[in-house]
This record gives sequence, C-alpha cells and structure tokens, in this order.
Amino acid sequence: MENELTGRIIGCAIEVHKELGPGLLESAYETAFSKELSIAGIDHERQVALPLNYKGERLDCGFRIDLLVANEVIIEIKAVENLLPIHEAQLLTYLRLAKKRVGLLINFNEVQLRDGLRRFVV
Repeated sequence: MENELTGRIIGCAIEVHKELGPGLLESAYETAFSKELSIAGIDHERQVALPLNYKGERLDCGFRIDLLVANEVIIEIKAVENLLPIHEAQLLTYLRLAKKRVGLLINFNEVQLRDGLRRFVV
C-alpha cells in the first residue's frame, strides 16, 4: 500500500515538474501539486498544523506540514539549490511529531526531478 501510494504521489510530482520546471517558489509548486493530487483523486490536506507536545502540554510552534496525503504520507516541498541534511532532519522531525511512517522530501528546483526526490520510512 505504501509503495503504491508513494508511487502515485511521485507520478503527480513528476507531472508538476514537467509542466512548470525548476525556478519557482515553493508555494507555486505546493499549489500545483495539490491540484495534481486532486486530479488524480488522491485525498490530501495542505498546510496541516503540527503542534509540539512538551512536558504534556500542546504548544503551537508554527510547524506546518506542506502536504499530508491520505493521512499517511508527509510531503515536504523545497525549491532550493541543493537538499541539505537540515531538510531531511525537518521531515524526520515532522514524521516523529505526527506519528507517521512515510515521508517524501521533494526539491522541485532540479533539472531532473529524480535528483531531488528522497523517500523516508521510519
């Protein structure tokens, strides 16, 4: 199930990248990606608030998941020159805080999108 869903999500990301190419802001890719997921009939939410539980208290620290797909897969969208370890750490933290297993880190600022795709399973 995970592999099938992430495969469909990646297919949507590739379609967005083919249409738009590199060089836009993350917000443009997020909007187009959301539209593409809708076209594909894939349930998702944008900008999902992610509170931090600290010593039993729920704190709103402004964390937001770019896209949460089928309440299972967290997608973190980037439009940067290179993915850095901090980007991976951000996604891994979101997975831990949200208690999800699968995440995709997608950098749309690549000539070939496959060079900007990272899949994480925790």
